[in-house]
Amino acid sequence: MIDLKSLSRQELEDLMTQFGQPKFRAKQLFQWMHRGAESFDEMTNLSKSLREQLEAQCVLSVPKVERKQVSRLDGTIKYLWRLADGNCVESVLMHYQHGNTICVSSEVGCRMGCAFCASTLGGLVRRLTAGEILDQVIFAQKDSGENISNIVLMGIGEPLDNFDAVMRFLELVNDPEGVNIGMRHISLSTCGLVDKIDKLASYRLQLTLSVSLHAPDDETRSRLMPVNRAVGVDKLFACCRRYFETTGRRISYEYAMVDGVNDHDWQADLLVRRLHGMPGHVNLIPLNDVRESPLKPSRRVRQFQQRLESQGVTATVRRKLGGDIDASCGQLRRKTLGIQEN
Repeated sequence: MIDLKSLSRQELEDLMTQFGQPKFRAKQLFQWMHRGAESFDEMTNLSKSLREQLEAQCVLSVPKVERKQVSRLDGTIKYLWRLADGNCVESVLMHYQHGNTICVSSEVGCRMGCAFCASTLGGLVRRLTAGEILDQVIFAQKDSGENISNIVLMGIGEPLDNFDAVMRFLELVNDPEGVNIGMRHISLSTCGLVDKIDKLASYRLQLTLSVSLHAPDDETRSRLMPVNRAVGVDKLFACCRRYFETTGRRISYEYAMVDGVNDHDWQADLLVRRLHGMPGHVNLIPLNDVRESPLKPSRRVRQFQQRLESQGVTATVRRKLGGDIDASCGQLRRKTLGIQEN
């Protein structure tokens, strides 16, 4: 069966040619899918015979809302989507003055093993298709009735570990005949897969790369993020410099503040030295308190921010949204499905 939602418009044109149809049918089909059509019968400007052919040979992915939580505090919406194979992933729709942002998942589970993240509990189950990533945007818009203007690839999974599907998703979501969200409104977060960051740089996309750093020294980062044991902070920052030199795009560094682990003054000073001569922005994240984790939220977020800024590094504290609805990545999936740590 053909996964229609993951096909580009050019590929849909080729498919329509194979089906003996004019190429303009591809645009019609593309638009129906990206508006959230849930069946081929809804596509009333396609002939009945074409709809029957599509039904027989193709798959139209439609995720189901397994659970939906709406924050009483700020209106943040947390979705747990059930996919066609029964697996579940999460998305979070957040409201900001500059527009609505959705945080989407790229995998079912994650194999990176970061100590502070609920997504990695249970490990990696499988990678999402481009269409399944796109569906989170399309159906969150459809369900909420709200227009989404910004996307963050920071949900369940490591986006660059699912490189080809994520690149196809970016192509699809950027298409003017579809959701049409520009690259400058998209942020992609990675735990630091150096070879994939170099590969991403070669595409010269205008998106924002966010590197989940969380510590400027190898001992602490390896404790929090097992991926660091294979790379190391020196190689990661060298890669970040190459990315900036290739793309001209400033990198954002995600830094989850963990009490007594990565919030010391010496670590702030080391981070300043690491960033010297390279434009960058540090996004300090108040840690969500995951019950199963021994890591607790730092009490020194503001002091850490002030120490960075006093030395010329731009640092902001991420606004905490959805604190009453399991908004931390992976929490709702784990709670609903009863997922335990491997």
